[in-house]
Amino acid sequence: MSYEFNTTLQTGFDAALETVRGVLMEEHLGVISEVNVQAIFKTKMDKDIPPYRIFGACNPKLAARVLEVEPNAGTLLPCNFIMYENADGTTTISFMDPVTVLGLANSEEAHAVGAEAKEKLLRVVEKLSA
Repeated sequence: MSYEFNTTLQTGFDAALETVRGVLMEEHLGVISEVNVQAIFKTKMDKDIPPYRIFGACNPKLAARVLEVEPNAGTLLPCNFIMYENADGTTTISFMDPVTVLGLANSEEAHAVGAEAKEKLLRVVEKLSA
């Protein structure tokens, strides 16, 4: 079972980030968290790496459906995705598979939300890949 699906954009990191945010909003997914791994590595280890970030994307209505039936399933939220710049100047975007992650929950509603979230994220990938 795969835990992620991805696409690579033929643009640099900053342009790709702007594009990804816009396409996520089209699917009613907002970025609610961001971890700048590049900055952390530089600060904590004085290690230079290309741009690399971990994001949390969320649709509050879908999250509410999961939390109403299984409050502890919040440990499986939000839908994480990463972005990193490749040596050739392209940017890879990799999305966590919400079906795989929410499949760990014990409720059918969590599984249904995972399927809906995956549909949204697959549409994001499709739009980004077009």
